[in-house]
Amino acid sequence: MRPQKIGRALGIGVRLAGRVVEQQLTASAQPTPAAQVPQASTAPGQSNLAPRQGRQAAVQSGSIARGVGGFLRPFRRIGGILWLEVTGAFFLLPVAAFAPNLWRMRASWNHGPDHRMFLVTAGVVVLFLYLGVSSFWRARRR
Repeated sequence: MRPQKIGRALGIGVRLAGRVVEQQLTASAQPTPAAQVPQASTAPGQSNLAPRQGRQAAVQSGSIARGVGGFLRPFRRIGGILWLEVTGAFFLLPVAAFAPNLWRMRASWNHGPDHRMFLVTAGVVVLFLYLGVSSFWRARRR
């Protein structure tokens, strides 16, 4: 990924985050309809404060979750691409570790003493090579 694309994505993310914060601040400054609900009469000695605090906490936690989700949404694509590239690099590490062993055993691929070990090593190398390359390929397609 070129630095211009990363900068553009980060710039878009910062602008969107600013808009989300601005919307949250304007929404919190206005009274909500839930806060204007008339209080039900309670028996003497009982308080109606606990249910109201529970509703306000639920509304605030929902607002915070939406705000954080809106802030993190632009970074999800970049994070997904980065995750695929890191995963692909880790999948290519066994290929680098087993390829020299595979090269050493190449003479006994047909009927030599290391025939089974050669086949197992070749299978591991092919599997991890496929996983690593496909991970980078999927990152490129995003």
